[in-house]
Amino acid sequence: MLIARHFALILLAGFVVLGLTVPSATAQVVDRIEVNGNQRVEAGTVATYIPIAPGTFVTDADVDRALKALFATGLFSDVTLRRQGTTLVVSVVENPVINRLAFEGNRKIRTELLEAEVQLRPRVVFTRARVQSDVQRLIQVYRRSGRFAATVEPKVIQLEQNRVDLVFEVNEGPVTSIRRINFIGNKAFSDRKLRGEIATKETRFYRFLSTSDTYDPDRITFDRELLRRFYLSEGYADFRVVSVNADLSPDREGFFVTLAMEEGERFKVGEIGVESTVRDLTPEQLTGVVEIETGDIYNADKIELAIEDLSFSVGQLGYAFVDIRPRLNIDRETNTIDISFEMNEGPRVYVERINITGNVRTLDKVIRRQFTLAEGDAFDTAKLQASRRNVRGLRFFRDVNVTREAGSAPDRSVLNVEVQEQSTGELSFGLGFSTTDGPIGDISIRERNLLGRGQELRAGVSLSGRTQEIDLSFTEPAFLERDIAAGFDVFRQTTDLQSESSFDAKELGFSLRLGYPLTENLRQRLTYTLREDTIENVADDVSTFIAQQAGVDVTSSIGHALVYDLRDDIVDPTDGYRVTVEQTLAGLGGTKRYFKNTINYETFFPFADEIVGSIGVQQGFIVGIGKDVGIGDRFFVGGNNFRGFEPAGIGPRDKVSGDSLGGNVFYVGTAEVRFPIGLPPELGVNGVAFTQAGSLAGIDDPKSSPLFDVGSVRVSSGVGFAWKSPFGPFRIDYATALRKERLDQTQKIFFSFGTRF
Repeated sequence: MLIARHFALILLAGFVVLGLTVPSATAQVVDRIEVNGNQRVEAGTVATYIPIAPGTFVTDADVDRALKALFATGLFSDVTLRRQGTTLVVSVVENPVINRLAFEGNRKIRTELLEAEVQLRPRVVFTRARVQSDVQRLIQVYRRSGRFAATVEPKVIQLEQNRVDLVFEVNEGPVTSIRRINFIGNKAFSDRKLRGEIATKETRFYRFLSTSDTYDPDRITFDRELLRRFYLSEGYADFRVVSVNADLSPDREGFFVTLAMEEGERFKVGEIGVESTVRDLTPEQLTGVVEIETGDIYNADKIELAIEDLSFSVGQLGYAFVDIRPRLNIDRETNTIDISFEMNEGPRVYVERINITGNVRTLDKVIRRQFTLAEGDAFDTAKLQASRRNVRGLRFFRDVNVTREAGSAPDRSVLNVEVQEQSTGELSFGLGFSTTDGPIGDISIRERNLLGRGQELRAGVSLSGRTQEIDLSFTEPAFLERDIAAGFDVFRQTTDLQSESSFDAKELGFSLRLGYPLTENLRQRLTYTLREDTIENVADDVSTFIAQQAGVDVTSSIGHALVYDLRDDIVDPTDGYRVTVEQTLAGLGGTKRYFKNTINYETFFPFADEIVGSIGVQQGFIVGIGKDVGIGDRFFVGGNNFRGFEPAGIGPRDKVSGDSLGGNVFYVGTAEVRFPIGLPPELGVNGVAFTQAGSLAGIDDPKSSPLFDVGSVRVSSGVGFAWKSPFGPFRIDYATALRKERLDQTQKIFFSFGTRF
């Protein structure tokens, strides 16, 4: 019985072994692999793609895996596998090879840019999947450029030797514009106001030079941030954009953009406090630094400015490592926000090194001298931001990126400055017209970064109906490696004054100048001028006072100017003021002796949203030193500096000839308001209302000439509009002289236009 049991176990084990070694009915041995239909790909290469080795059993599953592996190579458009006895026959149809790749119909986007986007190239295997993938890439390129109606149709041209030419036929279609921008949920501000705050604009005929009305998803995302900043600056601390929808019109030529928002409640500023944990730094030392007051509308921008002001103030007190953070306490019952500025000890970090990259042409020192931080200084975020602004202000670079990374020790930091240079040479032409000078034209060549040293060289010719000028100037912005701008000017100018004073004036000379800062906002400029002045082409019936001065004089003078500028913007100020004081002393040689003083004061203040008022005062006087002041050195008032009157339209005159004689003392005051006139803000058109009052009087008495010299106040008032056109600034004013003297010359319309290209 035991022997029978052992025999059964042995027999069972044998069957198990046979089951493991004997192939199933569907498996067959493959001794050889035969490849048919291949033209470019070697048979051996095809065999390597197949997971089957000769001399092994092959099942249907193995054949299926081999089929998939061959298709996965992308080399074949069709593959079949069959077994003939012990031979596996592989029949392939190779995908063609691209002979030439071309684009047709693309006019707005260059072929080179399209070629860079696609993956297919000449001598690359053609597959339909790759073609469709490249078609989608090309469509995305056109969508990024605002052409959502663009279509791309691939055309395949069969050639011999299994080659094809691939042509992408492009129908670019029109630019997909923004037909309408709608806002949902806005109660505090109108749709028109909000459209003015975002970067995306609705399509209008006057935006033909702009792309702001082209649909751009990235710009729409940026608009969300612009709206958030705007509402935060207006006191809406809980504002949020709920959703943004962009619906494409059925004709695929325009988008309807809808922004849904929740404004929330408007908050005011509650209690304001300053807390300090820094040793020996008390809040009392910072009294008056924070300009935010209780009851003001909450403004997130003002908080950032307050942090900058506090950082600057504590830095002046000698505390370099102070971390200032605002703590906000929102009370939604009273709609107030208490603000507390906490000052704590910050980490002591020093600048270990400043690395500058990307400047191929500009010298490192030109960039380094714009930094208020130097290697070894205590790190200061405010100074770092100011340094970046200074580098950008050079206008030598398209982009300036400043990053910070850890240094060789925990208290060391490395600053990396990456710049992208741009062209700094200019060849420009100017065209214009004004009621004062008539037709105006100029041509100039200018290099703002000479030899990469930051120096400026300019040569120009200017012509107008009454003035012709040739000048050459050079400026070294860092004379003796200090913050001193030194330079010279050489000039020759001829001015036609026949209509005002019956003579022509000519100037020929040069000047040397130095400019340097006295404080952060105060600069001084020193000049020396040597000039030859000629009065010629004197009319026969000219005033005897002018006739006596005909001829040539030489002026040798020194002068200085102080400029204190606190305007918020140099080009288009809305707040702040600027004061300029100039004094000139002539008599260091030459034939002229005088002392001349002028002062110019301008202040700007916002009345309301987009309404800006300004008040300006110009005044000056000149006195002769041992001799009379010549007519070429006197002041003339009228025209651009006193609208309502012709150029040189007020002041002393010869009673007989009517010639303007100029004056030794003048003043002009101007009050002006700039306001929108209902057109879209991006057009740059504003209305202007102004009034002016001034006078010009006091000349050295020419006893041989009957003199009309009345120093009474003249007054004018008017309106106008200014347009920042794509072709240059345009302004037209209509002014009426409300108070004048009998010999004054008036003029009602003033306009000027100019452009450069």
